[in-house]
Amino acid sequence: MASAISVRDVSKRFSLGKERYDSLKERVIRLGRTSPRELLALRNVSFDVDEGTTLGLLGHNGSGKSTLLKCIAGILQPSAGAIVTRGRLSALLELGAGFHQDLTGRENVELNGLLLGLSRREIAARFDEIIDFAGEQVAAQIDQQVKFYSSGMFVRLGFSVAISVEPDILLVDEVLAVGDEAFQRKCLAKVKEFQQAGKTIVFVTHQADLVRQICDQAVVLDHGQVVCYDAPGVAIRSFRDHLFETGRAHEAPVLGDEEDEPAPGAAPVHPKKTVRIADVKLHHPHDIERRALLPGEPLVIEVRYDSDEALDDLSFAIAFLDGEGRVLYGANTRRFGVRMDVRPGTGTVRWKVASVPLLDGVYQLRFAIQDRSEAVVYDWIDAMEGFEVMQTENVVGTVAFDLAVEHEGALGTTL
Repeated sequence: MASAISVRDVSKRFSLGKERYDSLKERVIRLGRTSPRELLALRNVSFDVDEGTTLGLLGHNGSGKSTLLKCIAGILQPSAGAIVTRGRLSALLELGAGFHQDLTGRENVELNGLLLGLSRREIAARFDEIIDFAGEQVAAQIDQQVKFYSSGMFVRLGFSVAISVEPDILLVDEVLAVGDEAFQRKCLAKVKEFQQAGKTIVFVTHQADLVRQICDQAVVLDHGQVVCYDAPGVAIRSFRDHLFETGRAHEAPVLGDEEDEPAPGAAPVHPKKTVRIADVKLHHPHDIERRALLPGEPLVIEVRYDSDEALDDLSFAIAFLDGEGRVLYGANTRRFGVRMDVRPGTGTVRWKVASVPLLDGVYQLRFAIQDRSEAVVYDWIDAMEGFEVMQTENVVGTVAFDLAVEHEGALGTTL
């Protein structure tokens, strides 16, 4: 399969300016030795994106994701290496990127359409569609200067213009997480429409579930270097493990709350796994005879942990995910009113599902151990264990409703 994007040994340096000295003595001592400070934002980055695939870029703040996307878009030039793209490219890299504050929404649509390669006739033909996608609020203020727009209106209009050019390659930076739920659904539907049409998509996001849901591959960056380039599940696990190793585990999304930031003054992240998930075992009534459960059967999930020290009032969490990585249900021990005081050694937490309410499919589990505030993550396991549900009845869907039917009708006479 041909590559739509080829990134080869790309590095990007930024000059931060010369050092400033406050005293005459410092200036005399440093005379002739002053030099610009540099920031190496990208370091020998290499990967390919095949045509028609969707790639997610993951990384902590300052890891180089946005810089890389701007280099691919041609907004920035690499200091070293090369990037080759094939096909028409459209990019939405930041809120209102390319919008002129003193122009109206209508004028900015026309200007940005021209910059993206559309003719005036094409812009006029697609204008109503662009505004309709952006929503009623934008439509009502389309002739107002965009400096009076909210950030949500900015991104809705910017995204609408970016997708209107029908690109071969779409680059998106943190846009699918902005706006209300209805707009996010529209964006996701448009992304899937592009995927079905064989378009190539690269986007930056902190939403791990979104990466699993729509990506074919994912790249994890840390301080401008590629840590992992693999399938979404493997890349997400690598991202979280790397954050743990570098003491930034609070940046790792847990149990579907990917956008949550730790509250100011929250306890620091524990740099070591003093409490670890050691093993997970699943049991159902017929696990010896068959691997799969039947809808409505009970399930017991045993999580064994090892602790190096005594810790009081921890929170053990669990989440159930569908085959596309979407969280179906998540909870923790605190929400059940169970106090978890651990002591050095081994312990077991049992999660008991009285009746599995799922139909045919393969489902994954996610586990985490957190402190009482849920701000510090001691350990997590992402999709380590899974289970399969096999339905035998003539029903469709995902959820097994406890459903009954009754019928009342007029009594007839059969001749």
